[in-house]
Amino acid sequence: MKKLWRPALPAAILFLTAAALPAAEKKLMHCFYFTPIEGASQADWDAFHKATEALPGKIPGLTRVWHGTLLRPFMQFNTDAETRKKLQGGEQKATGPVTARTRTHGVCMEMDNEAALKVYAGHPAHKEWEALYGKVRQPGTMTFDIVGH
Repeated sequence: MKKLWRPALPAAILFLTAAALPAAEKKLMHCFYFTPIEGASQADWDAFHKATEALPGKIPGLTRVWHGTLLRPFMQFNTDAETRKKLQGGEQKATGPVTARTRTHGVCMEMDNEAALKVYAGHPAHKEWEALYGKVRQPGTMTFDIVGH
């Protein structure tokens, strides 16, 4: 009996190790808030929604999308480079010009991993989608990526 088990042991270890590898990969959620263009037509919005929902079937590694109106709008503040540099350098207070923009809409895209985000960024379907996205939003977004544990 011992002799039968010995050859099977390396195969069993390989099988268990290979099964655990996908679990080690971390999913990524790519999200962004945006401010819509007031004059965007319903046709522009319909095209944006349709194109957004089609992305998972077109871009490898992009598995799901969510899009809609934010439950709580996000107020984004911006300032000039010099003021930003002071604040990022550790100063608690700085004086400078400030603008604000309310982000009311958002999109989140679930991806297999960080490599999928790189594929998404350079994929032709993403470029086509960006053209439609540009018809419903003001320039600029608040973008962030969350990596799972």
